Amino acid sequence: MYDESIRILVLSAAAFFAGLTGFIVYFVVLYRNKQLKNKKEQEQLQANFRQELLKTQIEIQEQTLNHTSREIHDNITQVLSFVKLTLGLTKNLNPKETQVKINESRELVGQTINDLRDLSKSLSFEYITSLGLVKTIEKEVERINKSGLIDMTFLVDGEAYTLGEQRELVLFRIFQEALNNALKHSRAKHFKITLQYHSDLFNLTLEDDGAGFSMETLDNKSGSGLRNMENRAALIGGVAIINSSPDKGCSVNVTLNPFKQFYTDGRTHPDLLS
Repeated sequence: MYDESIRILVLSAAAFFAGLTGFIVYFVVLYRNKQLKNKKEQEQLQANFRQELLKTQIEIQEQTLNHTSREIHDNITQVLSFVKLTLGLTKNLNPKETQVKINESRELVGQTINDLRDLSKSLSFEYITSLGLVKTIEKEVERINKSGLIDMTFLVDGEAYTLGEQRELVLFRIFQEALNNALKHSRAKHFKITLQYHSDLFNLTLEDDGAGFSMETLDNKSGSGLRNMENRAALIGGVAIINSSPDKGCSVNVTLNPFKQFYTDGRTHPDLLS
């Protein structure tokens, strides 16, 4: 009877330890599978994030190329044609008048060289990102105001600081999208950009006085550009609020905490930006 109790005790202990071992193995396998799943999800999020940033870079470059094409056609070509015409007329002028025309042509050629130099720099994406958000928008405002397409106002509130290349890239693209909407669709006469830099808050506000639209009537096609702005703001841990109504223009307000890192799905955590 005693031996039987020992045998039962040993078998019970063996069964317990076997069950415990099985549970531990099961837990380890489950934990490992969860780790692998989380890793794959994180890799997918990072891949999506890189893809969205690449798409943003390509769109900015396409916009720059379109600007370059228009600038060469509308400005540089006309200036050089005028210089050619002016120099062709000098054969019928006296020496003094000829020298005046040559000096004018020299100045125009010098201006054209500077314009071409600026255009060649603008084709370099690294040059755009190295300027920072304030300078890049400033140059775009100067270009648009010079063209006469729309009257633009640019205000900076507070002392500017860097938001990081990725955030500034996305914010600049949001600015471009809002500006394109104002130029192409709203028939706006004025466009205002405001950057607000505070210790724990950054705010980008874009406003136009165009035709506006009813937010309720937007469909998938007409509202895709607005959703792009909202999605891209979320991508960098920000929030985009868009307001518009018929004959009241449109405003886009992007707010984010500049000193919070953002995950690749747009979530933020409180660590300082590296």
